[in-house]
Formats: sequence, C-alpha cells, structure tokens
Amino acid sequence: MGVTIEQELGSVHGEEMVLNIGPQHPSTHGVLRLKVHTDGEIITKIIPYIGYLHRCFEKHCENLTYEQAIPFTDRCDYIGSMNNNFGYAVAVEQLMEIKVPEKVEFIRVIVAEMNRIASHLLAIGTFGLDVGAFTPFLYCFRDRERILDLFEMLCGARLLYNYIWIGGVSHDFPVGWVEKTYEFLDYFEPKINEYNDLLTYNKIFIERSADVGVIPVDVAISYGVTGPNLRGSGVRWDLRKDDPYGIYDRFEFDIPIGTGAMGSVGDCWDRYYVRVRELEECVKIIRQALDALPRDGDVHAALPKKIRPKAS
Repeated sequence: MGVTIEQELGSVHGEEMVLNIGPQHPSTHGVLRLKVHTDGEIITKIIPYIGYLHRCFEKHCENLTYEQAIPFTDRCDYIGSMNNNFGYAVAVEQLMEIKVPEKVEFIRVIVAEMNRIASHLLAIGTFGLDVGAFTPFLYCFRDRERILDLFEMLCGARLLYNYIWIGGVSHDFPVGWVEKTYEFLDYFEPKINEYNDLLTYNKIFIERSADVGVIPVDVAISYGVTGPNLRGSGVRWDLRKDDPYGIYDRFEFDIPIGTGAMGSVGDCWDRYYVRVRELEECVKIIRQALDALPRDGDVHAALPKKIRPKAS
C-alpha cells in the first residue's frame, strides 16, 4: 500500500517560528499578548500572557511636572481613573504637607466610590458575558452609563477624568449634581437585587463559576493579589479600613469577603460576589458623604502655585 499525499506532507517539518501577537486590546476588560509557535501555517503551541498594560508611563513622567503626571494616572487603570487620581494626589500632598479643604475631602470620596461602582459594574457584566450570559452585560452597562453621565456633567469627561488635582479638584460640583446623584442612588440600589436574581443565584452561572479558579489564601498573599480578588479569598483587608486615606475613617461600611457559599473559598463565584456586595457598601459611603458634604468652601483654596517638594 503506497504512502498517501497527506501522510507524506504530515512528515515534513519546517523550521519553527515564534511570533508575538500583541499586546493587543481585544476587549475592555483585559489586554492580551500571545506567544505563538508555528510550523509553516500550523500553530503548534500558544502561550497567553494576560494583563498587559504598560506604556512606559514612569519614563514619561520623569520629564513632566507633578501636576502634568495626573492624566497618566487616569490611564494606569482607565476603568478606575478617579481612584488613581486620588491615590497619586494624596501621595504628593503627603510629600508636600498639603492640607486640603474639608469639602474637597468629601468630594473625593464621593467620586471615587461612584467610580468604584462603575468599575464593578463592568467587571460583573463582562464576567457574565464571558460565561455565556448576555443580558447582565446590558443591564450593568445601562446603569454604568448613568454614572458616566454624572461624571461628564462634573468634568466633561466620561472615562479619563483628570479631576482630582494635587491640593484639590478641578471643579466644584455643578448646580444640581448632588440632587442627581441622590436620584441615581435611589434608582440603583434596587438594581443590585435584580443582578442577584438574574446572575448571582442563577444555577447555570453557579455551575460555571463555583469551585473554578480557586485562589487559596496563601497563594493570594504570596502572589501579591489585592483588592476584591484578595478579599474573595477570605482575607478581610481593605486600605480604606486598614490604612485609611482621605476621610474614609469617618464612614461606616463593611468589608465583604469570600466564604465559599457556593463552592470553595476563593473561587470565581466568591470573587464575583465580593464585587456585588461592595456595590451596596459603595452606596452606603456615598450617601453618608453626600449627607455630610459641606455646602461652602473653595475647592481650589489649597492648590499650590508651584509644586516642588523639599529636597530629601
């Protein structure tokens, strides 16, 4: 019996070529680089590298003033830009011993927690999409849009805000903004139950996320996992409580953690549900901050004319 063409071609191997595809931006909730091994037109192996987001920001900022670096902090996590502005501004203010006005402190907490809600809604919606549920994605983005509308009303931007400045913020709340934010909270709180009915306790969703991707506590800590992912592994650690910045120590709120309610502690379902429960805590903080927000005060009062820290 003779050798077929298919068998003959199958025995021919060319020189292996390794290609880098990416880093690229296939979706809003992650960036990806693929290391692809090829033999001619045949892909023999693919190694994915997820979480690529590095654009030499540190090197850029070496040639900028402190205030010029703020837009770069927006882009370090463009789903949580307010929070990144906040962290950088606080660091420089501590360096220069700047005391910001009371009103600014409240404004910063309010916008940071609003941005946290928007960020979690993206995480929840796209996670549902990734496991095969399209409707939660639409619901979460519908509600996220309301927050982006408020941010656009506040500073003219919907994603990259450059809002929290060193010593203050770029703008005070415009007329009607506080009232519209209360209206949003009243609208949004019942929607959390809607997410739970639609996705959290959905049998198919639980089967696809419980006992999947378990990160035990020791692994989470040794790998430097932080934020909701660390709390999803059962570690009750949150900088807002454990090393408070701004005026977070004035507010009452809980720190949700993973408990293995549907599977193992630290599984995909736990990490998802920590974010859902944090939506409720964000609403609590925002309501407290809005209720106590000083009505008077100049948000530019502490803006330094020249930002030049003392020589160390």
